[in-house]
Amino acid sequence: MTPPNTPQARILADTAELVRRFGRPRDRRVVFTNGCFDVLHAGHVASLVAARSLGDVLVVGINSDASVRRLKGEGRPLVPQADRAYLVAALACVDAVIVFDDDTPRSLIAALLPDVLVKGGDYAVEDVVGREEVEAAGGRVVLVPTLPGRSTTALIDRIAASVVRT
Repeated sequence: MTPPNTPQARILADTAELVRRFGRPRDRRVVFTNGCFDVLHAGHVASLVAARSLGDVLVVGINSDASVRRLKGEGRPLVPQADRAYLVAALACVDAVIVFDDDTPRSLIAALLPDVLVKGGDYAVEDVVGREEVEAAGGRVVLVPTLPGRSTTALIDRIAASVVRT
């Protein structure tokens, strides 16, 4: 049996389990954010910490390997979904992780209807997937600041450039 406060216990099996655990009605403010988290870096952690500060529970949606490939192209993800989910779930600010296979988390957001939907400040509120569903349910969308110069793509490019030079 998995102990209750471990990364493995924080990785949820499916949307039904997520909704059972955190769906309305509830007495805690649920925050949701999502991403690929292909190469976890300080920018991701800062965004997750900022997201968690907006509520009582932080749920993170992670794109599956197939979803990342469709969005980012062949050769991605570099880190498999089980490892990405484990790393994000291991962060103290994260209460639950769920891997989703769609290109966007719209259906996941519509099922959960979080109180706060969070994306990085490089998005426009109007472009945040799930905004309509969350706002219609009385929730809000918050953009959190991003750390300058922190980007998975830039990090992968720097690593690739250093390998080519050596």
